[in-house]
Amino acid sequence: MFGKIIEYTQTGQKIKINFEYQSGEITVINPRVFHVYSDFGADRIPSKAVVDEKIIKTNINVTRKEDAVRIQTDVLTVWVYDDFKIDVYDGNGNALCRDYRGKRMPRITISKESAELMKKEGHKVALSKDKYQIEVVKEMMNTAAFYGLGDMTGFLNKKGYAYELWNSDNPMPHVDSFKSLYKSIPFMIAKQPDSAYGIFMDNTFHSYWDFGQESTDYYYFAADGGNLNYYFYSGKSIKEIISAYIKMTGTVPVPQMWTLGYHQSRWGYESRSDILEIAEKMRQFNIPCDAIHFDIDYMEQFKVFTFDKEKYGEPRELMKLLAEKGFKAVAILDPGVKAEEGYDIYEEGKKGNYFATTPEGEIYTNVVWPGEAVYPDFGRYQVRQWWSQKIKRLVDYGFRGIWNDMNEPAGFAGEIPPDIVFGDEEAKSTHAQMHNVYGHMMSEAAYEGMQKHDKRRPFVITRACYAGSWRYACTWTGDNHSIWSHLQMVVPQLCNLGMSGMGFAGTDIGGFGSDATAELLIRWIQIGCFSPMCRNHSSKVGRYQEPWQFDEEVCRIYKKYVELRYQLLPYIYDCFCDMAKTGIPVMRPLVLAYENDPDTWELNDEFMLGENMLIAPVTTQGSRKRMVYLPKGDWIDFDTEELIQGPGYFIKDAPLDTCPVYVKAGTILPNYPVQQYVGEKEITELTLRVYQGSGDYYHYQDDGESFQYRQGEYNLYHFSIAPNGRFHMQCMANGYKKGYKSLRIIYKGKEQIVPIQDEISITL
Repeated sequence: MFGKIIEYTQTGQKIKINFEYQSGEITVINPRVFHVYSDFGADRIPSKAVVDEKIIKTNINVTRKEDAVRIQTDVLTVWVYDDFKIDVYDGNGNALCRDYRGKRMPRITISKESAELMKKEGHKVALSKDKYQIEVVKEMMNTAAFYGLGDMTGFLNKKGYAYELWNSDNPMPHVDSFKSLYKSIPFMIAKQPDSAYGIFMDNTFHSYWDFGQESTDYYYFAADGGNLNYYFYSGKSIKEIISAYIKMTGTVPVPQMWTLGYHQSRWGYESRSDILEIAEKMRQFNIPCDAIHFDIDYMEQFKVFTFDKEKYGEPRELMKLLAEKGFKAVAILDPGVKAEEGYDIYEEGKKGNYFATTPEGEIYTNVVWPGEAVYPDFGRYQVRQWWSQKIKRLVDYGFRGIWNDMNEPAGFAGEIPPDIVFGDEEAKSTHAQMHNVYGHMMSEAAYEGMQKHDKRRPFVITRACYAGSWRYACTWTGDNHSIWSHLQMVVPQLCNLGMSGMGFAGTDIGGFGSDATAELLIRWIQIGCFSPMCRNHSSKVGRYQEPWQFDEEVCRIYKKYVELRYQLLPYIYDCFCDMAKTGIPVMRPLVLAYENDPDTWELNDEFMLGENMLIAPVTTQGSRKRMVYLPKGDWIDFDTEELIQGPGYFIKDAPLDTCPVYVKAGTILPNYPVQQYVGEKEITELTLRVYQGSGDYYHYQDDGESFQYRQGEYNLYHFSIAPNGRFHMQCMANGYKKGYKSLRIIYKGKEQIVPIQDEISITL
């Protein structure tokens, strides 16, 4: 395709290489990161994902060596050969990544006739393409594992599997063979025994990632359109690779603290009395809860930005009643606008030419919840501004959050054709190019609307997204089911989402579709309470799965773990504040912290909450024991305070009311008292659970709601503990005037209450 190298030119840190038939560019971003680009005829438009491609001045040496161009930094050597084949070596000359020189061998070679015959029995037959418009094939080398790509089904390690990035709404139970889900995050990390690297293909067209399913000799990533456009990240650790990627695509902003509390939801709260009953029952059973979500039933005939007063009464009155009990309301919002004459949103959209059109210029229609519907063209700035202004109506009703759904975008009358005209800012584009970023742009509009009209840190949830969507929204894994295999997928899905950038994520606790059992719900909340987002959500065609719908034991255990989450809120909030700076996710696989330990590379049923807590949930029905792996170091059982030395496997008793949790020795764990909702109690005393050993910890405090922390209104405390029990605290920042008045320190079963000072040094 490219042919032989003719010449190269260097402009700063960009090296342009002219081949016989095509040209390519390699731009050195910094010593460890470079950008690969070649124009394949598509418009070179601004990235939706990359917000910071700042080029760091780097010493580079570019030379021509016979049939190759060599590009050297202090830590990498990049060889570019004929046909734009690229090999990457580290500073010691060890190969990190090499392009594959052979031909691809598509795995499925049956005839079209055989495929049609199989389809008659109901088989889905997807034949591999011999060639894609954009295609990069790389040697498998000694790759041990692949991580990332968002929340694809299956296990943590994606080696041996193939996926398609095409945002898809499929309510059937998601199994390992699913190629596509709701999100397209084209970033992966390749883990090798002694190294790792990352690749981000910034291409919004339907794309394909095959991690060795087609052949054990290579893996590839490809797309149906666009340009060759990817970034290569190397680093001393996986964390360093993720941080470099997140630096380009932006970090998850610090959320309001109440959003980290427990959320209750169901598609089926169909009236004012249903909503108030949920609120009453949550308080009656003393199960902490901060938010109740309103699914599509609250709208008039499923028309967006409306409120069904006949069923739900006056919205402001209902929201006031909820607020008095400490609840915030979150409203679902779909992109499909009912095509109905006289409906103000439809009429305004028509007048402003805000909807996607056919190639002939007619407004395109499909069918979703309200019936015949049209789609706002969120790729255009003026449409996003219009939509964000409409968010004011929901804010005025009293809603505190927006829940974007169906924004793949979904259509009941079939998938939107690829040639439907969407805008990309001022340029015309097509559904083929804009499909995977539709939810991303809708989230941007919702975020801006909430920021402008609510004034507080926006809370937006999205089902569909692209790389960088975490700047505007959190997410959940979509329409899962109340089945054990979906509980088992929670850890791999959320960990891969976190490593892909989407660190504020959760699953529908208990499962959305099908019917939860008591045991399944209990085991799910034992993971959910440690997940970044904690929401119980179910479908109206399944059983109710609020904990009191089961029995007293379920309520007791469920309450125990929701209360534990509220106790851990200051720790979880600290993890979010750290993620906002570094990009390292709150919920992370053990390989992220212990990547030199091969036993962590495919650990699918354990995870870390921040740096200090290891969670080993039970994910199989009937299990009352489980095997736990603890990496190197001293660990303390959270419940029994037993000291266990790693590395090693051992059997842990895990009765129904117990989720095994371990804390690193030397951990200082901040706790709050149990509250029914964030803000119920004024927190004037911070509890510190201090574990024997050596360690330190930074704790952050602000008002948990506004943007004033950006003006310095926050407190930052540094705590440390020595093996001899010597405790030290220093206040590093003191800009938030409603700070703590005292510390309640728990160490070796003893408690001390110490007044807050600028600096404290005591023996516990």
